[in-house]
Amino acid sequence: MSEIAAELARVREAFDRPTLRLLDRKWAPFVLAVFKSAFSRDRRSVQADRLHSQVDAYLADLRSSGVATPNGNGRALCVQWMNDQWLYRETGDDDEEQYSLTSHALEALSLVDSLSRNRALISESRLTMIVDAVRHRATQANPDREERIRRLDQQITELTSERDRLIGGGEIAAASNEQMHEGYANLIDLIGQLPSDFKRVEESVAGMHRQIVNDFRAEDRPISEVLDEYLSKTDALMSSTAEGRAFEGAFVLLRNEALQQELKNDLETILLHPFADTLTPNERRSFMATVGLIRKGIDDVLTQRNGLTTTLREHIVNHDVVKDRELELLLREINKELATWMQTAGPRSTVKAELMPGTLDAPHLREKFYDVDSHRPPPALADVSHEAPEPPSLDEMRKQGGPLLNQMRNALIDAFAHTDVKSMGDAFNELDADLRRPVEILGLMQIATQIDAFSHAGALETFEAVRPDGSTRSFTVPRITLNDDETAALAALDYGNNTAMDGTEND
Repeated sequence: MSEIAAELARVREAFDRPTLRLLDRKWAPFVLAVFKSAFSRDRRSVQADRLHSQVDAYLADLRSSGVATPNGNGRALCVQWMNDQWLYRETGDDDEEQYSLTSHALEALSLVDSLSRNRALISESRLTMIVDAVRHRATQANPDREERIRRLDQQITELTSERDRLIGGGEIAAASNEQMHEGYANLIDLIGQLPSDFKRVEESVAGMHRQIVNDFRAEDRPISEVLDEYLSKTDALMSSTAEGRAFEGAFVLLRNEALQQELKNDLETILLHPFADTLTPNERRSFMATVGLIRKGIDDVLTQRNGLTTTLREHIVNHDVVKDRELELLLREINKELATWMQTAGPRSTVKAELMPGTLDAPHLREKFYDVDSHRPPPALADVSHEAPEPPSLDEMRKQGGPLLNQMRNALIDAFAHTDVKSMGDAFNELDADLRRPVEILGLMQIATQIDAFSHAGALETFEAVRPDGSTRSFTVPRITLNDDETAALAALDYGNNTAMDGTEND
């Protein structure tokens, strides 16, 4: 193959990629405008129904302005873009479907952004960045010990000389606004490539996921061999693809918290320079969000990788090879019958098929053999009445019952008439033990409610109750005192004769 033919093949292969297919389409400006409006660095996924509605709104807005738009509604266009590998649909944490941009769409957006803004031209900062990168890699690539020592000595000498100059009061040359703008443009170019790089790693892991599952399902080998191959692929999960190897190499630096904090401090220092006054608030926020962008990209890749391992483990544990093979044989037989039927069937021919098989017209089938033990009566119950405990007496049962309202009323009337008690709590604490059960406090509160006696705001008192077993328990209850009218109303109550609230007796 000639050189030009090889180049043509490589170019055609590049144009077949979803990124250039997106840029080569008639409606590419509309698609990219929708992606740029619906997605952002902070909003990397959108709920499916919401994106459909957004695309419908964009179409209506442009059509009302006389701008040509593609045919179809929002849902149809999103499905088409998903088939073109520009959108990826998945189920989110809330079990709702959501869309996210693929690495191809992110690359196209990055290219359009770079062309729509002032790109960094050849400058001192860009050349310095290239020279420093080349020098660093050359030092790592050279195995000569003496050469590496010479390079390190040279760097130490240069840095020591600059340090001594600054200690001696040397002048610090501040970077101009032009220089800072040039360096900022270079950094924006590099930062803008991060989302598509992380997304490419995610897609690589997801593709490996699908490939391993398909290989596992198609295996006809013993299960032990399949498990061995799965474990070997898991060990080389991130090193078997170019994207995975690149991420593994970068991950050593990206997981360094100290390095991330230093990066954040350096970003803040750059924005403190006077040149940053010309940046928009959105540009400043995007620049400062670089560390968050890196952390989010790392988390997404690790989540995808952990999901792969979990899914494959569950698949291996729950996978039934025998059932899969039986289903596969059944589907093959169905395909054979369909192929035979299609040779004579017309375009509108139908076949009646039952979703559930019909019942068999068969006589009653014996479910079990005769068992003589099934017709024997159960053994007689043993007489254990002599082991029964003594029944409780009436007095013991009354002690476990509810409040004695009539006795409590009479006791309160006697206490307020013949003693110097000030409140219901004082009267309760002077009663006999059989009227000081904890449940009697509830009866006392009921009596106070019926005579419209109210507690003093914030005042509390202690009720010393006595349980039927003789133990005591203290309760803190709102303090209630009775005036002459309330005492008269208390005397008018007669629970024994069903006396009404007004004091008249019911026949």
